[in-house]
Amino acid sequence: MTPDQITLIASDDERALATISVGFDRDAGLLADSLYPDEVAGLRAQGARLCEFTKLAVEPGKHSQEVLAMLFHIAYIYARRINRCTELLIEVNPRHVRFYESALGFERLGPQRICPRVDAPAVLLRLDLSHCEQELARVGGHRKMAGRIRSLYPLGFSPREEEGIHARLFQLG
Repeated sequence: MTPDQITLIASDDERALATISVGFDRDAGLLADSLYPDEVAGLRAQGARLCEFTKLAVEPGKHSQEVLAMLFHIAYIYARRINRCTELLIEVNPRHVRFYESALGFERLGPQRICPRVDAPAVLLRLDLSHCEQELARVGGHRKMAGRIRSLYPLGFSPREEEGIHARLFQLG
């Protein structure tokens, strides 16, 4: 981990189930700067406090959506509530764009390009973290709603659970 990044790992007693890294727009900038410099600079010029989620991996299985939602929620707490970020960026393979748009509310920010880090096509997506905040406050922890709406937010934590997680993360620094 560097001061500009933190990696979160969800695990059971035996193995890692999911990982996500949260990168902050500090001295080193963001990974998205290399492929989408104009788009990222445009958000900075508007006063956005940027972060990016990278290295997202989830073990396939029966509970993978729940694990993804909970890990995303913890990464959101770290980015928004502790570091006061306003905008989240992700670079995703084009085949995953619709999932991020419908499940979390991301919007396209940049066109498809070839990412040299992974030698694969990528699309830059952005999420206004106030949208995430509103959705988590509205449906977070209401797991029964997950079957009725196309969103990961109901699989996240309840507002009360979020407060406890925030307090523990804040104590860790």
